[in-house]
Amino acid sequence: MASRTARVAGAVTGLLILLGAIGAAALMYSGWYSVAATEQHLRPTFLALEIGLRRSVEHHSRGIEVPPLQAPAALTRGFACFKAHCEQCHGAPGVARAEFAKGLLPVPSSLSQAAHDWSPAELYWIIRYGIKMTGMPAWQFRLDDDALWATVAFLQTLPGMSAREYARLGSRISPSGCGPREPDAGPEAMGDPARGRVVIQQYACTACHRIPGIVGPKSHTGPPLEAMGSRRYIAGTLPNNFENLVRWLREPQSVDPQTAMPDTGLTEADARDIAAYLVRLK
Repeated sequence: MASRTARVAGAVTGLLILLGAIGAAALMYSGWYSVAATEQHLRPTFLALEIGLRRSVEHHSRGIEVPPLQAPAALTRGFACFKAHCEQCHGAPGVARAEFAKGLLPVPSSLSQAAHDWSPAELYWIIRYGIKMTGMPAWQFRLDDDALWATVAFLQTLPGMSAREYARLGSRISPSGCGPREPDAGPEAMGDPARGRVVIQQYACTACHRIPGIVGPKSHTGPPLEAMGSRRYIAGTLPNNFENLVRWLREPQSVDPQTAMPDTGLTEADARDIAAYLVRLK
């Protein structure tokens, strides 16, 4: 009797899940659910996303070793990085968000309470890897690891910081002190295609190109990159080999001054990883 009851309960649960999935698909396909940034998520939607976010960050940040965060040099660089890259979206004590960030949905949270809401390891993971569907980028492709930890260090000082204290820091520390990121990559390095697949997304290549193996919009701005590794020429003039592809990725307008493809600021290492992925597309 108990086993029959369990089977019935399982069947009913499965049926309810199936009906829920069908209902959700019908809701999305109907267009009834508005994607306008002027309309908030339904409360259940917001709570589901919030719980999923927190549990995901907790899970993926386990095992991260936190270095000492009290060094004055780290705090100074952390402020510079915060000023250069965080303030525009998140605001700061006495500083409003930039105009474009005020209307984002979800609104970027105030980082004045971040050290209370997240552990240092969790903050590092968020800054390094970003968060899908929030506008939060993966800063590992823009800043070196020391800068990421320096930003975490500065966030520990934000709770309780007054607008006057923040302004005083800004008067003596330049945002340029955050520094650029340029990983080492010798001319012999042939790149990592697995990492290249990730880097392609982080430099917004899919905004203009359709690229096999990478999910993105059906863009027709730039040519599709199917069979890139089998083509004879790059941009119609440059013989297609690994080194020329790296050159094209980093300096497209030096190859073709008329091209619409911009210089995206690729580092040598990132360009080699992207090239390693593209040359495998046969």
